[in-house]
This record gives sequence, structure tokens and C-alpha cells, in this order.
Amino acid sequence: MNKNSLSQTKISVLDLAIVREGGTASDTFKNSLDLAQNVEKWGYNRFWLAEHHNMEGIASSATSILIGHIAAGTNTLRVGSGGIMLPNHAPLIIAEQFGTLATLFPNRIDLGLGRAPGTDQFTAAALRRDEHAAMEFPKNVQELQMYLSESNKKGRVRSIPGEGLDIPIWILGSSTDSAYLAAALGLPYAFASHFAPAQLNTAIAIYRNNFQASEYLNEPYVIACVNVIAADSDEEALRLATSFKKLFLGIITGNRQQLKAPVTPDEDFMDPMEEAALQQMIAYTFIGGPDKVKNELQQFLDKTQADELMIATAVFEHTARLRSYEIVRNLKNN
Repeated sequence: MNKNSLSQTKISVLDLAIVREGGTASDTFKNSLDLAQNVEKWGYNRFWLAEHHNMEGIASSATSILIGHIAAGTNTLRVGSGGIMLPNHAPLIIAEQFGTLATLFPNRIDLGLGRAPGTDQFTAAALRRDEHAAMEFPKNVQELQMYLSESNKKGRVRSIPGEGLDIPIWILGSSTDSAYLAAALGLPYAFASHFAPAQLNTAIAIYRNNFQASEYLNEPYVIACVNVIAADSDEEALRLATSFKKLFLGIITGNRQQLKAPVTPDEDFMDPMEEAALQQMIAYTFIGGPDKVKNELQQFLDKTQADELMIATAVFEHTARLRSYEIVRNLKNN
């Protein structure tokens, strides 16, 4: 059997903790937990949350706290960051936070690390982020590894809790830079193809071709993140996807808003120039009924040979979002 068949591939969730128009962050957190509890029951592998700041429509700014909330409400699901934007933080702080999480929830916590600010330049400055922080990312990753290592017991600065715990570190990327770093450090690699598709295949090739086995990982391991909006029919999925498209168009235009209710798409739904720009950003977005989504996900796996799929689903109605993830589960099992 093809090891990269959909039925054999681990599937996980990226929850962007999106705030719906007319809703609150509290509603978002309740829905995130309910989603996590359902996907755990359905056999999904992990549930990641991403650090964003100063975005009216995304409520995951205090990522470590939200990870604890999700982990406390589930039992077996791996929970983690996709990711923590490390240059926004002192490595010691992240070691302590994730050391605490891993102590509370043993063998269930993932630490995905990115180098982007996860926000605009003004908010990055308010976070006390240094303008050269991204260049320090490789050094900061290694400093964080040191704090989490057993060998740091005699260090002058120690992470307690955290020291000596088995907390998998992932390198996240949306371009090729982090592919080289993940390969050099022998760490697993997750690519953000759900919003940055252009360099996916190049980055995966760089990572695999340059990978050096380490104490953490013997061979390359790639997660590819994609958008999926599945429904019981192609028409219903296209209607649900109007919310997602408006959300991502707002990111492109700088007019970031909360997630809006879906509308029936027609020729006036979106300007053709806007649609063209949007499609470049969301090329790896699979929208449709079960058969269409299954075929497109399998084609994506055939092309990338990804070891694991991570799915983001921006749907306005919580029940419809749950149904989308349930459909993907059913596709995997059938």
C-alpha cells in the first residue's frame, strides 16, 4: 500500500482561533475545545495553535495559555504551537512555559517555532522585538534546546521545569530559509503551504536533501499545512468558503476583519483581480464535497510525499466546521 495514501497519512489540525463576526474570544475558545475533543475522538494526530497579535479576528495571542486549555480538556491528542514566534520571546521564557506544559501533560506537547513576528511592525515593536531578531533565530533555537537538555543541569541559567523533558521541537517555515535550519539541526519541519504555497516543493526538497540525522530524528519528517473546506456537496462547500476567502483577502489588502457569515457566491462576489491575487495565496486550498476533496488531497500527497497533513478550516458555523473535519476523517477511513 502507498505509504503516502490518504488512508495511511497522519492528519492533524491547525486551529487559528478565529473570532466570528458577532462572536467573542470566549466563544472561540469554547469552540476550539469542542473541536479538539471531537477530532481526538475521530483519531486526528495533533492540534496546533499559532501565535498572532493585534488581529481582531484571531484570538491566539497568548498561545501557551490556550495550549494548556486545550490539553486540559483532552486526553490523548498531541497539542502544541504552530507556532511560537521565537524572536518575540526570550528562549528561557519559552523553555519554562513549555516545560510547565509538558510537566502537566506528559508526552503530549509539541513546540513548533517560527521566525516571523506574527503581526505588523508596530505591534512587533510593542512586543519589544528587536529589528534583527529574525537573524538570531538559529542561535535562539539552539539556546532553547540547551535549556531543555539534560546536560544543562550544571548551567548557570536553567529552565525549571523544562530541563531534561522530551519536548519535540519543530521548525516552521513559509520560505526556504527554515528548511536549511531544520535540516542542519535534524529537526522535523512543518511548512505553511496554507498561506504561502509558492516555495513548498523547493523547501521540502532542500530539507530532505540536506537533512542530517540527530538525537531527535533519524530521517526527515515533513508536515504540510493546507486549507480544507469540505461539505456534503460541492455547492455547499463553495458557499461556506466565501467566509474563508473574504478573511484571507483582508489579510492581503490589510483590511483584517472577523470571520463573516457565508454568502451564496456569484459573479459579483469578488473582484476578478482580487480573486487572482487571492488564488496565489491559497493555491493549496481544497474546497468541495467528499469525492472532490479526497481526490485533491491524494494528488497533493502524491506530489509532495508529505509525512503528515495539517488541516486549517476557516468556516463560520461551528457545526459546519466540525462536519468538514468529520468528512476528512471519513475519507481517510474509507
